[in-house]
Amino acid sequence: MVIFIRSRALVSKALVTSGVCAALVAGAAAGPAHAARNAAGPPAVPSLSALSWEVMDARTGTVLAARAPHRRLPPASTLKTLFAVTVLPHLRQDAVHRASWADLAEVAEGSSEVGVAEGHRYTVADLWRGVFLSSGNDAVHTLARLNGGLSRTLAQMQATARRIGARDTQVRSPDGFDTPGQYSSAHDLALIAREGFKNPDFRRYMGTKYARFPASGGPDAYEIQNTNRLLVGSHGVEPYPGLIGVKNGYTTQAGTTLVSAATHKGRTILVTVMNPQDGDFNEVYEESRTLLDWGFATPAPQPPKQQAGPLRAAAAPATAPTHQEKAAEAPGLTRHLGAAAALLLLTCVPLIVRRRLRARRSRS
Repeated sequence: MVIFIRSRALVSKALVTSGVCAALVAGAAAGPAHAARNAAGPPAVPSLSALSWEVMDARTGTVLAARAPHRRLPPASTLKTLFAVTVLPHLRQDAVHRASWADLAEVAEGSSEVGVAEGHRYTVADLWRGVFLSSGNDAVHTLARLNGGLSRTLAQMQATARRIGARDTQVRSPDGFDTPGQYSSAHDLALIAREGFKNPDFRRYMGTKYARFPASGGPDAYEIQNTNRLLVGSHGVEPYPGLIGVKNGYTTQAGTTLVSAATHKGRTILVTVMNPQDGDFNEVYEESRTLLDWGFATPAPQPPKQQAGPLRAAAAPATAPTHQEKAAEAPGLTRHLGAAAALLLLTCVPLIVRRRLRARRSRS
């Protein structure tokens, strides 16, 4: 009787212990899966047709994702952002200038123009609106002459690019018009735009949708509209919510290019897209929209404690774990499973031995 009672107790104890072990095994197996479900990773990086693109967190300068961000390509009118970053601090916005033939002599044939006319008076602010809204090369060359001339302005633009770390950029024209030996990159254009954000005049002009040219009015004044379709919503492109600028461009060699920035819930995402290969003229806007959406869907990076250069190293896009990464994670799970199995074995072995002893006594 005593043996029977003890056996019952041992069986109960074994069952309880086995249940605990099973729970441990199940918990160890389910734990990583449960954690994976709870830890929502960033969305998959979009697949786009642009030859080069980059997504940057504007506050920290962290590159969130990119494709060939340092590929040197013709920038078209997005290079006007470098012109603005360089020249804006040197000219008073309320200064008045009477346009002359010399201002317009070096504007390349086929350039986009805002309509600067000889003999007409314009404020510097008028000319900057002509640069940002109408992408006017005539306004750019007029401002370059006010800045001391074309050669001086080009040298200053190149120096600005080097100062902010835009080392993929070679300047040959102030307006971005196709010129041999001129190029930039998606990464550099993002750096330039981010530098421009520091200047309140730059921020104001890049986000202006409509203006009178000149602002003083008069019989010859007319309304101009920003050619950035993602900002104003035109030609079949819906405006992007929270878009704050910055600059679009197009030339035969560059194709379509666009630097855009939007703010949502206090966070600003900066996107550069260069020369999409699919779709029509609007593709650059739609691919930029896709990247802005993706950028806002990713977790905001924390600002680095120290920065050795202009930016943190580009973050690698999230990918599925490789076989090696899975193997590296396996030892933790293996230890849990091994411990549970050992505990179950130690509990069950004495029970089996006692059963065999009891069977022998009953036969004898």
